[in-house]
Parts: sequence; structure tokens; C-alpha cells
Amino acid sequence: MPTSAYAMLPEDWSTFCKNAGFPAFRSKQILLGLYKDRIRDWSELTTLPAAMREKLTKDAPLTTLREVTRTPSGTDGVTKFLLEADDGEQIETVWIPADGRVTQCISSQVGCDMHCAFCASGQLGCVRSLSAEEIVAEVMVLAREMGQYPNNIVVMGMGEPFVNYDAVLRALRILNCQQGINIGARHITLSTCGIVPGIQRLAEEGVQFELSVSLHAPNDVLRSQLMPVNRRWNIAALLSACDAYTAATGRIITYEYTLVKHFNDRPTHAAELIRLLRNRKARVNLIPLSPVAEFDGETPSHADCLVFLDALLKAGIHTTMRRSRGKQADAACGQLRLRKVKETENGSQKQ
Repeated sequence: MPTSAYAMLPEDWSTFCKNAGFPAFRSKQILLGLYKDRIRDWSELTTLPAAMREKLTKDAPLTTLREVTRTPSGTDGVTKFLLEADDGEQIETVWIPADGRVTQCISSQVGCDMHCAFCASGQLGCVRSLSAEEIVAEVMVLAREMGQYPNNIVVMGMGEPFVNYDAVLRALRILNCQQGINIGARHITLSTCGIVPGIQRLAEEGVQFELSVSLHAPNDVLRSQLMPVNRRWNIAALLSACDAYTAATGRIITYEYTLVKHFNDRPTHAAELIRLLRNRKARVNLIPLSPVAEFDGETPSHADCLVFLDALLKAGIHTTMRRSRGKQADAACGQLRLRKVKETENGSQKQ
């Protein structure tokens, strides 16, 4: 059984209390303290006897993440946080308010090994995966700082969640739990670069989490240039897994498609994408490229983006265009950590 407080589900707390000789009702008090009162330390939960607080401190510690810095974007309210774990590794999470609701983008790994061409997270590789309690702690840290929980969670930050499948799923079940933070399953989105076994496994979980797939190109030649994962599981294999997921869950899959000038944004590319998705239960999220160092792709013109969008809409494919937000916050995943790492390296070289 997990020994960290933020890795425990209600049934785990019931077992913990039973094994420790505490009355069953104490598990409810623990959950209220953790997620309603958002305690930072067990000593704050004074509804529990001192002996129990001591037991919890020893056997179920609260995972902490230290805020290193936060970078607001200015007028749109998007704020990126750089958080540090106990071992000194740093991760990013982003607070994104819109229309009276808040979405939090959370990370699943320290860095990433998928090496997608336009993603800053992968430029330094993956140091390690996050534990379930660290993933939950990302949400708890921001809830305390911002005074509220997010309405939506997207696992689209640093890392590939299906490479860290068990920890991510446990964390999301905890975030979804009615006796805890109680974020609805359909307000939780898992984003994958195309790890086919992960999609297949998720289809068997019996959960209603949303699935988002990074497609970014309409054919294997272009997609392999952007996403090395395509050499392992090509578009045909990916879409086959997605079809099986839809058949098992009934859920619509969102396909993320980053538009790169004169690379994958031409009308011919739109026509290819339409042929791929027209008869599938799909929506497309178009994303004009956010420039990233070490990738020489450019952002398409607004006019070209609209032409691409219009083609998909006329073909009957549910399509949206993500408006650019958070540029001043380095909101593209991995940029803030990458900058901090490079600053540290440069500082070391000068000494």
C-alpha cells in the first residue's frame, strides 16, 4: 500500500486506519483535512488526536513541492509555476483561467524522452518519472497558492504520461475521487504522443477520462520527422488503437495538430488529414506553432491557419483553433525548466 498521503485513495485510508487501530470514521477526517482544508502538515489537523498525527507524520508523509518561480503572462492570467521536488529536480505546471473556469496543465515526468521536434521538454531528455503523490502535489500546491482547485486537469505538461502509466492513473483517480478533490472524469484529459499500448490499456480501465492524441502530421513521412515515436507506432497503428478505444468507451478523441509553416499547413495536408479522420469519432485542435529554440520551424500566417481550419470544418470535422495564450509565461511545456537549467549551467561555467 502507498505510504505517501497523496498517493492514497479512500479505501487505502480505511485500511490504514484499521491496521493502525484507529476508528473507521478517522479516514473521513483525514480526507477532509487533506483536500478540504488543504493542510500543509499533519500537525495542522487538530481534529485528530496527537498520537494519530504522529503516526501519520511517520507513516504517511505529505509530499511537498517547493515553488521556485512563477511566470505570469500578463493580461490573460496564465501563470506557469516551476516547482522543485525533494531531490532537487524541477517540473512545470500551468494555471490557465478562461471564461470563469480554470484549467491546470500538469507534468508526469521530469523532462521527456519522446524528443518531439518542437517540444522543449524533450531537449534535455527524461531524468525520471514523477510519483503519483508528486503529481497530486502539483495540484495541491497551486490550490493553496491560488485559493481554489482547477475545474479541469490536462496531463499535457512535461513528460509522456503513458510511459509513467501506473503513477499517472493512480494520481488521476485520486484527483477524480468524490471524497477528495472531486474533479469530474470528463474534465480530466490525458495527452499522449502516440504510445499505442497505453491507449489500449486505458480502454480497459473503465474510466471516462478524455483522451488527446498528438498527431501533428497527416502522413508517416512528415510525422516521423516531427515525432520519433511514429517510427515505432505509425499512423495506421495509432489510429487502429484509437478506433478500438472509441469502440470500448464511446469517447470522442481529440487530435492535436501543430501547424508549422510550409511543412504541414498546406491545403494538400488538410485534404490528407480529412481523409484520415472524416469517418472517425474525432475532433481536431489546431495549434499554430509556438517557436522553440533548436527547432527552426516557423509559425504560419493567420490567413493560412484559417484556410486550414475552414477546410476541415467544411468537411464536417469538429475543429477548433487554439488561440495563443501564455507566451510571456513561456507556456509551451518545458521552456521554463529548460531556461533555468541553461542559466545554472552558464553560471557554473563562469565560476
